[in-house]
Amino acid sequence: MSASATGETIGAILILVGAIMAVISAIGVLRLPDVYTRSHAGTKSATLAVLLTLTGTFIYFWLTDHYISIRLILGIVFVFLTAPVAGHLITRAAYRSKVPLTETSVEDELKKVLNEESYNDPESDGGALKKEEDG
Repeated sequence: MSASATGETIGAILILVGAIMAVISAIGVLRLPDVYTRSHAGTKSATLAVLLTLTGTFIYFWLTDHYISIRLILGIVFVFLTAPVAGHLITRAAYRSKVPLTETSVEDELKKVLNEESYNDPESDGGALKKEEDG
């Protein structure tokens, strides 16, 4: 088996797996109950889908045409770094905007942490109210 045939096979498999992950991600975004779980499905599996697709494309061109694409490498790095951070920030903004969790959620671990943070921060409204109540 030649390098170009191997490159075509590996590239096709990675692109196919990336497409399957994209479908799983889309199903997760449609079926999951609240913004937090949807964000998880959207960022984790969609990022993996894009990375697999770009990696498959990179390997295909590298092994068949002997062409190393800097644009594909930069795309892989950019998606790998920015997509999880963007998902985290969107979820954090939703939580701080008091978007409710689904009814099936068992525990809200951030509630205690954020309440203590606002109590210790004199600039926040929660801390000012607590201090007025105490003194």
